[in-house]
Amino acid sequence: MTDELPRADNDSPWKEILEAYFPQAMQFFFPQTAALINWERPHEFLDKEFQQIDRDAVQGRRYADKLVRVWKLNGEEIWLLIHVEIQAESEEEFEERMFLYNLRIFDKFAKPAISVAILCDSRSDWRPHQYSYNYPDTRLNFEFGTVKLIDYKNRWAELEVSKNPFATVVMAHLKTQETRRKLGERKTWKFSLIRRLYERGWQERDIRNLYRFIDWVMILPRTLETEFWQEFKEYEQEKRMSYITTGERIGYERGQQEIIIRLLQKRFGELPQSTREQIQSLSTNQLETLGEALLDFAGLDELLGWLAENPANSN
Repeated sequence: MTDELPRADNDSPWKEILEAYFPQAMQFFFPQTAALINWERPHEFLDKEFQQIDRDAVQGRRYADKLVRVWKLNGEEIWLLIHVEIQAESEEEFEERMFLYNLRIFDKFAKPAISVAILCDSRSDWRPHQYSYNYPDTRLNFEFGTVKLIDYKNRWAELEVSKNPFATVVMAHLKTQETRRKLGERKTWKFSLIRRLYERGWQERDIRNLYRFIDWVMILPRTLETEFWQEFKEYEQEKRMSYITTGERIGYERGQQEIIIRLLQKRFGELPQSTREQIQSLSTNQLETLGEALLDFAGLDELLGWLAENPANSN
């Protein structure tokens, strides 16, 4: 069994948490830019506008983006482009993409955008921050702000005492990276981070929001996940606080079906309806096994062969 169950739309938990706590994200990661903004005025996510400049949008990509309209303290409107890079690509492609998005925003909407990036990779030597070229009569130097999550490894004590929800987000991310091959240890940290939400007196809404993020990124094999869930429900009963329902958990497990289907369609194109129905009828254990096996499939025939060898309800 591999240590990771692949999930499509790895950016989804980041998009959700950014939308829930956008001011806090800016204050945590980019305090100088955050200090320019009047947070008493509502901010607006410009999803339609971003779709117009994101010509290369694809399913299953390894980054998340948000284009946001905010207001400066002096009343001026500004746009922020927040980029979350889940898995590092080559430096040239990433820096060029940051430049192109900024250029397209200005070209299409006549709005200069402040561009910043949150880098989630584990490469300490990869620190992109500019796109430039230089010729005798023409030169360009485009710089953008970045934060590197692995840099917080040496600031763990600060994370533990911080009241900003993104401290918890970073802690979950770092412990996910550190426990790739130590899944028992990951289970312990997952429980510890969620318990910390209760112990610090977070409101129910915040506990649920941060729980969803932690639960999504700190993936466990089925056996450990079942153990974790039982221990967690016992803890909630002990505290007389039942914020996370069994229904939410079941809904999450059912969502795995669509995750696997989207991963397969990204590799092989649109699946036949009969194949989709076969996948939807698999047990969660079978879905986990399929999630591991699909990485080795060379074509659709191998997927069909796997389904024939692992019929629904066979486990």
